[in-house]
Amino acid sequence: MPEQKTAIVTGASSGIGLELTNTLLARGYQVVANSRTLTSAGTLTASDRLALVDGDIADQETAKKVVKTAVQRFGGVDLLVNNAGIFIPKPFTDYTIQDFERLVRTNLLGFFFVTQYAVDQMQKQHEGHIVNITTTLADHPVAGVPASIPLITKGGLNAVTKALAIEYASEGIRFNAVAPGNIETPLHKNDDYDFLRNMHPIARMGQASEIVDAIMYLDAATFVTGEIIHVDGGAHAGKW
Repeated sequence: MPEQKTAIVTGASSGIGLELTNTLLARGYQVVANSRTLTSAGTLTASDRLALVDGDIADQETAKKVVKTAVQRFGGVDLLVNNAGIFIPKPFTDYTIQDFERLVRTNLLGFFFVTQYAVDQMQKQHEGHIVNITTTLADHPVAGVPASIPLITKGGLNAVTKALAIEYASEGIRFNAVAPGNIETPLHKNDDYDFLRNMHPIARMGQASEIVDAIMYLDAATFVTGEIIHVDGGAHAGKW
């Protein structure tokens, strides 16, 4: 029987992160799940194969604790999914410095610290895989959805995915990204679904399970690195 793999999932209390955590557990992974208030959210229950770590992943100490928990509880880190993120759409001139700092803190610092600690561990193992969750809008902006500052951060994650794939290929560490369209999660619970679904040529909302399918494909596809998979109903392909 193959050795159990250990995954870290950030933003795990709901939506894509919750779906991914449950899928990983169902497929035999050991998981360290993180979000700001994970234990009080009540959506996951700690077990012998699931460790819950509360805290803001943008805090260096939280990031350190997440990776340390994976190593101490389960012996290493095979997969890190940087799922935690926020999205604040508004006209460019309406953004405040507070908006900018929130977006950079969660979307970039939340990636930076935990990925550094994970890569350090993966170098000792001589293997590992990191998946970043970005957005299709980073490659294909849409009129009527002004989101320039979030796209600085998500576009940056696309770029760093490719850069790190090249930097660490010789050490057995892979980096990939999944770029979703509009997914039916609590993030969009107050939004206009008719508008959102028509942002895709396949005119429906995506499901969290469809993002998870892409992540699981990437984790199994050991010859794939530096890839950005768009799970967006074809939105990235062009204007329709």
